Amino acid sequence: MEKTSDASDGTGAMLKSEPFYKQLLDSLYDGVYFVDRDRRITYWNKGAERISGYRADEVIGKHCSDNVLMHSDMQGNILCLSMCPLAATIVDGRERTNDVFLRHKDGHRVPITVRVTPMLDEQGAISGGVEIFTDNTPAAVAFERLAELERLAYLDSLTGLANRRYAEITLRSRIEELERYGWLFGVIFIDIDNFKAVNDGYGHVFGDEVLKMVAKTLKNSVRPFDVVSRWGGEEYVVIIANVEGQELLATANRCRALVEQSSLPGDRSLHITISVGATLARTDDTVETVVKRADSLMYGSKQAGRNCVTTDGAGTHISDGHHYRAKTD
Repeated sequence: MEKTSDASDGTGAMLKSEPFYKQLLDSLYDGVYFVDRDRRITYWNKGAERISGYRADEVIGKHCSDNVLMHSDMQGNILCLSMCPLAATIVDGRERTNDVFLRHKDGHRVPITVRVTPMLDEQGAISGGVEIFTDNTPAAVAFERLAELERLAYLDSLTGLANRRYAEITLRSRIEELERYGWLFGVIFIDIDNFKAVNDGYGHVFGDEVLKMVAKTLKNSVRPFDVVSRWGGEEYVVIIANVEGQELLATANRCRALVEQSSLPGDRSLHITISVGATLARTDDTVETVVKRADSLMYGSKQAGRNCVTTDGAGTHISDGHHYRAKTD
């Protein structure tokens, strides 16, 4: 090592007199450092240099309480000043393991697992502590990748909306809540009008842009906790929580009106509209029955001339087979 300490605990002497142990510790992938009872760093191996970016001669002789590494927990609390596991181990002699973050010399945070154990002198008294820390960056990357894969499993790659699988899971949860607590929810089934003609006339690339435009408009038409999903092709299913009949109808029509008022840059001549079916779920519904009912109501809007909302009258003040079309300029 570049530098050792003459600390009275004998750590420095041991490392000077026994180069084998120095070589062994330096060969470890993990970082290893020793501190005396005052938490002054007396040894710093090559693994610690690699993980932290600090050379041994930059840290030996300094106190870990000087916040060289600025260990912090998952909530961002700085541990070196009040909750240091190494300091606690020096006091009570207990070994500890924690997942924390250190500050790299370059300034970024590095996820690590620290294992702390007391160091004893010849009389068995605590003379300092040893911390071994492992770089968890590969594990953190793997965890983030797993979370990303899970997210992608429920995401429609084109529109960024929830996919059909996620919508079905949400519908099952909402039905259970309806049965158990009586919490009403509504389902809105949406289909883009004449979408085949858009694809045939403008091409599939342009058609994809239409799908994304409609998706964004629908997402902005409802509350953050409502679920907008791409059901398939040019179809969307919107799940509206804690809603009654008139509110559901108003929401469905807002979706319809805002899509009608949207357009893609550079092509004001193309007029995109949607046909909408809306229904409140019932206690005897399954995912299949409530979606099928909303889908049938959407076809009622197609038959009524498109660009309108059809509801089955499950809510207050909505008559059966009512077609709702807002006045347009």
